[in-house]
Amino acid sequence: MNGMENLRIRKVQLSLERVHHAGGPVLGEPLHRGSIAAVLANPFAGRHEPDLSGFMESLIPLGMSMAEELRDALTAHGGRIEGYGKGAIAGVNGELELAAVWHAPGGAGLRAALDDPKAMVPAAKKVGVLGCQLDLPLVYLHASYLRSHYDVVPVVVPDGPRPDEVVYALGMSTGPRPHHRIGGFTIDEVEGSDGLR
Repeated sequence: MNGMENLRIRKVQLSLERVHHAGGPVLGEPLHRGSIAAVLANPFAGRHEPDLSGFMESLIPLGMSMAEELRDALTAHGGRIEGYGKGAIAGVNGELELAAVWHAPGGAGLRAALDDPKAMVPAAKKVGVLGCQLDLPLVYLHASYLRSHYDVVPVVVPDGPRPDEVVYALGMSTGPRPHHRIGGFTIDEVEGSDGLR
């Protein structure tokens, strides 16, 4: 499993959507959005672990694999990825820091799969119950101040996270929000040098 042998992965959930309009005119090209979520056993459930660095390191191959799978699923129609984000939910026998360890592995996976974009990868994290929803924030890959691409991808695993599990998730989109019209600079004006503009 490419370095993931020691992770107790119960399931991986891939969710895709194709948006034709959002109440306005039909889009010339549908917006494709999606998420991928892995449900893992929390090796530290019910106890405090002072050093999470080893566990965080073990998640790097998972982040790479998930990012590639989601990218390939969303671009199968010939589009390209423009937005990205990440997030995690720790089950109630865990703590927020078990969700926070996903920051580096999830971000590294997205950057590697998408040719090293510069914008900061936004994130959401929480401690939650079975079937709770997490909204993954999305920004444009190369310029996080591009308002047209501020979006969210909801992630719900109906049977997770169980109390002793963690859900790690990634989100992507192939374009801006449908019918975006809140001003700001446009995608054609992106410089892409500092990850902001």
